[in-house]
Amino acid sequence: MYAGTATASVAAAALLGAGTFLMSNTGAPVTDTTAAGHRGAATRSVTARHTTAATGTGVGTASGHAPARTGDPLVISHRGASAYAPENTLAAVDKAAELGFDWVENDIQFTKDGVLVVIHDTDLKRTTDAEEVFPGRAPWAVKDFTAAEIARLDAGSWFGARYAGTRVPTLRQYLDRIGHNHQNLLMEIKSPEIYPGIERAALRELRREGWLDGGHVGDRLVIQSFGADSLRKVHEQRPDVITGFLGTPAVRELPSYAEFTDQINPAYTSVSGEYVAAVHALKGPHHKRLRVNTWTVNDAARALRVTGYGVDGIITNAPDVVRAATGVRETAG
Repeated sequence: MYAGTATASVAAAALLGAGTFLMSNTGAPVTDTTAAGHRGAATRSVTARHTTAATGTGVGTASGHAPARTGDPLVISHRGASAYAPENTLAAVDKAAELGFDWVENDIQFTKDGVLVVIHDTDLKRTTDAEEVFPGRAPWAVKDFTAAEIARLDAGSWFGARYAGTRVPTLRQYLDRIGHNHQNLLMEIKSPEIYPGIERAALRELRREGWLDGGHVGDRLVIQSFGADSLRKVHEQRPDVITGFLGTPAVRELPSYAEFTDQINPAYTSVSGEYVAAVHALKGPHHKRLRVNTWTVNDAARALRVTGYGVDGIITNAPDVVRAATGVRETAG
């Protein structure tokens, strides 16, 4: 993850990587991915090239399998646009909206007093000033602090001075903001093994905030986790909610996952054309083809590679870089 003092250089390197990769491909325009006027030309050119690949009439996947997906993959902002604003904060959500991206991913955990907050690590050290504000409270685990205590923490200065004073949002605050922004949510239940009952609590909060109505379920909400048992609980309690398993189950095990999950979401380092084809061959509990969203892809070369594999979505800290490279759409088709 990006250190606060290195944010600008990392983002610049990612953007330079996109431009360099595009230049190395015949017919691809030189582009600054942060310039809207130039981005459109790059997107049209790359989209045309990959539409050919996806239909099997041009370059196929590395495995030789033509992707089952048609069109470009969905882009999902990982912890918000976290290359440009502190992860899992309202600032990162707003940055994703500013860049034109509808889908955001986040992580939820329980506080000591049972409030759901949006934060990735199970401790507070990396992305807040908890060690300074609460010395002697090692290991500064999220579960050992109340919501009021966490609300005191600075969750932005680690990323950059301009974000000083940014707070860790509660799930309720987060849902309010993405609702205001007309965004969609890929929500990860983080470390469910240390948070008994988090599935029921998450569903209760989603229902309270209007996210389990017909306008959200099926089109605007996905719940994912590394915990298969956690996803089974979600599916048992709300069978209508779309779920995604984070990981790469063995191909022979995929049919058992298809009983309770609609997506298999592997790291980009573990995905291949053959694996995507095996996932796509199955239907999930909602009788639709299983989808594949891969993570965390932050440069053009990898984005183009996984697009060639036929993935349905790309989860990224730098959604504009992926969009410029692949011509990804921002809304679910």
